[in-house]
Amino acid sequence: MGNIEPNFTENKLIPAIIQEEATGEVLMLAYMNQEAYRKTLETKETWFFSRKRKELWNKGATSGNKQFVKKISYDCDQDAILVQVKALGPACHTGEHTCFYNNVFDEGTTTHNIIPILKENIHNRRKNPVEDSYTTYLFREGIDKILKKVGEEASEVIIGAKNNDKQEVTWEIADLTYHLLVLMELLEVSDEDIKNELVKRHLQKIGVKDE
Repeated sequence: MGNIEPNFTENKLIPAIIQEEATGEVLMLAYMNQEAYRKTLETKETWFFSRKRKELWNKGATSGNKQFVKKISYDCDQDAILVQVKALGPACHTGEHTCFYNNVFDEGTTTHNIIPILKENIHNRRKNPVEDSYTTYLFREGIDKILKKVGEEASEVIIGAKNNDKQEVTWEIADLTYHLLVLMELLEVSDEDIKNELVKRHLQKIGVKDE
């Protein structure tokens, strides 16, 4: 990051968009002055300036819903900040996960968050079994059944690919993805575990030592 920072000279307050690093979901919009920005960099937690109270505030200081900073960027005019975070709880004071929960127009589930939604559904089926639910059935049968389905779906992907059938491959990869998510839930393997392993391998490939 160096000594470069957004332009606080013309506008004392700069809007800061807070985004969930893992899913890309926008959590909230707040404002930073130069001091809040620098404290955010120093502490790796989000700090803002309250326009109403005229003072700095640290997200989660009282609620416990802290936001740990993973990446900070600013736009081409240096007058808006994008902060990607790992959120420990709801971003909104209402208890909602995101402040942007009032939909004006919605064509349905967007593609970027379908995996988190699916994971949440799978988790709920494990904790709260539902009769006639296929996911509940898999958890009831246990790991051997789940592994068998993973193997079957992987084979179906191979067959679809050998047939050069895009639609078939797409369908089978979706099936394989679902069963892998069920396996991850059973073994308590998180998205972060997978991402961290991929990052570690990438760093090793490009010759960056894992500190």
